[in-house]
Amino acid sequence: ENALDAVDGAEALVIATEWEEFANVDLAVVKEKMTTPIVFDGRNLFDPSTMAKVGFRYHSIGRTPVTPD
Repeated sequence: ENALDAVDGAEALVIATEWEEFANVDLAVVKEKMTTPIVFDGRNLFDPSTMAKVGFRYHSIGRTPVTPD
């Protein structure tokens, strides 16, 4: 139904769109719903340092992967 439903129980998240629904999601809630907080961002939608602070292992295109702080 929505972006948060899509990540419920997910082991990884692959971002392949820049839709506002995904760009404006509450990242802390996304992490809480996932079983393993790993994100592969094919659109460079999020800031790597923000993703690390929230607690994600974050991989994006052309940028250094980050791990949780």
